Amino acid sequence: MQTNIPLAERLRPKNLDEYVGQEHLVGKDGLFRKFISTNSVPSFILWGPPGVGKTTLAKIIASSLERPFYTLSAISSGVKDVRDVIERARQDRFFDTPSPFLFIDEIHRFTKSQQDSLLGAVEQGVVTLIGATTENPSFEVIRPLLSRCQVYVLKPLTVENLNTLLERAVSSDVYLKERKFVIEETNALFRFSGGDARKLLNIIDILSGSAKDEIIINDKTVIDTLKQNIALYDKSGEQHYDVISAFIKSVRGSDPNAALYYLARMIAGGEDPKFIARRLVILAAEDIGLANPNALLLANACFNTVNNIGMPEGRIPLSETTVYLATSPKSNSAYLAIDKALAFVNSDTASREVPLNLRNAPTSLMKELGYGNQYKYSHDYEGHFADQEFMPEGMSGMCFYEPQNNGKEREIKKYIESCWKDKYKNDE
Repeated sequence: MQTNIPLAERLRPKNLDEYVGQEHLVGKDGLFRKFISTNSVPSFILWGPPGVGKTTLAKIIASSLERPFYTLSAISSGVKDVRDVIERARQDRFFDTPSPFLFIDEIHRFTKSQQDSLLGAVEQGVVTLIGATTENPSFEVIRPLLSRCQVYVLKPLTVENLNTLLERAVSSDVYLKERKFVIEETNALFRFSGGDARKLLNIIDILSGSAKDEIIINDKTVIDTLKQNIALYDKSGEQHYDVISAFIKSVRGSDPNAALYYLARMIAGGEDPKFIARRLVILAAEDIGLANPNALLLANACFNTVNNIGMPEGRIPLSETTVYLATSPKSNSAYLAIDKALAFVNSDTASREVPLNLRNAPTSLMKELGYGNQYKYSHDYEGHFADQEFMPEGMSGMCFYEPQNNGKEREIKKYIESCWKDKYKNDE
């Protein structure tokens, strides 16, 4: 064994008994033990944060069943690589033998065409697909492929799990067991690990490499050592939520410089640029809204651009959109309006029928019943407006949307008042 092999790799579990965490899947009555005992495994996707054992679990299943195990990385593989692996699996498979496994790490990074190229092989049983993703498969995996796979959720490791890994590292690793460890406290160690086994073991590696004699683990030594060795942004732990929160609040608070600082923290820390772009789309709708409707158009263009070109070039549209949103006038009126309408609908116990004049009348019977009668086609009237009731009976004049005090919404308010006079005047 070479000393440059990372601790996380040296301690990688070889079977389910060595595997730490995910008791709901690998425990005594866990589903994955049944897979191994029955030699019957469906295609599945493992969804969970980094460092919780997705790749390890896939390898254990394959090795326990002694099946071929092909791997692809969504970062470096194209459609041709997918087809080549599938063809190799097809040629290597004998009659009536279980299908080999095809493991795709970060499957959420596969394009639609790459995912499409998997469908036939999965459906025909040429391969049993195992995907690993840190993103919600419902949004990142195409529906036809998702329908052919089971999705299993992996959870961040608990403090108990992390403590088990720590004890295993210092007592059983071929190198560390020869060193003297003094474990005084583990709060900082486990906090910086953030439920990530790989991160925990990497930190232990750093601590052991920084100490000449005995290795003291307490909050001070962990914090002091990590300040010198790792970035302060952690895209999967507590810092992830703190920094994205600060980013959102800086944009909402109209501070482009602070927003750019936190954007840089995320980019430098390796955050998924699509995650940032999605937040910008939400910000544009929730916080800029009708004060500047173009903000949502730019945010959507940013998301599409980042998705198409990737990084590092993607940092430029991310920066442009961040500055644009931060310096735009703000309004949350649309956000408040839909929540107000939803609250009313969810609490309303009345059975409110759509007015007859607004109903469609595709059949003669519906016409005879008065569907669509007396409906005024707005474009037939001056100013493309006809004064008529659109609300159900008993709701006339009820107001959900309240224009706020910015240039665009002052225009909207003026238009509403010119059409409806005092009908939608909010007296609250």
